[in-house]
Amino acid sequence: MSESTRVYSTADGDLRKPSDRPARRAEPQTPNDGIVRVSRETSGRRGKTVTVVRGLPHPVLDAVASDLKRLCGTGGSAKDGVVEIQGDHRPKVVARLEAKGYRVKLAGG
Repeated sequence: MSESTRVYSTADGDLRKPSDRPARRAEPQTPNDGIVRVSRETSGRRGKTVTVVRGLPHPVLDAVASDLKRLCGTGGSAKDGVVEIQGDHRPKVVARLEAKGYRVKLAGG
């Protein structure tokens, strides 16, 4: 195999020039406008539905995630400023967040 076609090496990593590498798909950016957005996603999760909450302040992220998981009776996680709740629980999540005083919007389809 010639060196001109080799694109990856376990010792050196990716050998392609930065211009030849495929572009990474960027994560959707949440505007910092004080509105909490609740959406449903299935991409990248082998068809499993997840309720995603973006726009919560970081200091309360873990507490809100714990409360929402308890409310929905399911698992989930809080990471990178996003709360993920397993399953489609958008109506419950929106109602709870509005009751706690957050401005909430349903985002996505």
